[in-house]
Amino acid sequence: MKLTGIADEAGETVDAQIDATNALGWKHIEARFVKVDGFEKGSIHEIPEEALKLAAHKFKEAGIGICGIGSTIGNWAHSINDPFEITEGEVSRCITRMKLLNSKIVRIMSYAILEDELENDEPEQFLEERVKRLKKIILCFQNEGIIPVHENCMNYGGMSIKHALELQREIPEMKWVFDTGNPVFNPDRSVPKPYPRQSAWDFYQALKPYISHVHIKDGIWNNESKKCTFTMPGEGHGDVEQVLADLKLNGYEGYISIEPHIEAVFHENSSEEINLAEKAKRQFESYVEYGKKLESMIAGID
Repeated sequence: MKLTGIADEAGETVDAQIDATNALGWKHIEARFVKVDGFEKGSIHEIPEEALKLAAHKFKEAGIGICGIGSTIGNWAHSINDPFEITEGEVSRCITRMKLLNSKIVRIMSYAILEDELENDEPEQFLEERVKRLKKIILCFQNEGIIPVHENCMNYGGMSIKHALELQREIPEMKWVFDTGNPVFNPDRSVPKPYPRQSAWDFYQALKPYISHVHIKDGIWNNESKKCTFTMPGEGHGDVEQVLADLKLNGYEGYISIEPHIEAVFHENSSEEINLAEKAKRQFESYVEYGKKLESMIAGID
């Protein structure tokens, strides 16, 4: 299996992302956010062109390829009620950046779930408009030889298996990036409140014929606190080992990309500067540990 990772989870700077990838002995990253000296941290497809060129040069010099882009296109921060011109601009910039980076996979989503002020789902979710936009987004990327993959995240397609398959029926050519950890904390909106959490294994089984990229995260949902504690792979409720075993059994040839989501925990009462340095160190170390644990898990699957 080809292993990679969303490297900003190891560190926000280009150097930290390169160092973490080298520490794992991997040759690719899935680029999402990055910080270059002299520029603010930002999405790889939205940072200034000069920042991108500097980042691209550093990655190339280090022998690190960019297998995919974790774009913000249509994600949970984008409303379906926003003008489509915003998305079109993101898609255009993303294509240009991906050509420069020689990257062939891009993560997309189907826009935020519409809720009222009490966090109840709005009865009208504008499925027709979402489908219309997704078809245009997908076609734009496909015309450039890029594979767009929709993630089962906090968007319409991640609301439940029912909603995901509803999109798939409307867009048969759509491919997916399946994230093992998202169902752990995402409510199953196919049934009335109080929503149960989703099943990672069931969601995987439903999307299996359409999956061409995989994100690995894991966690444990606490129904009392309504919070998810993210864990090392295999230590949570994301059915990680079961999914990996099935992928291996069926000859999966795509990338497996880690997205740990494990936050640094520190207890010292020192200055903010020291805390930030400690946080960066722990973030880097946990990312590398995560990758090594995933390697061991895959090696142990018979």
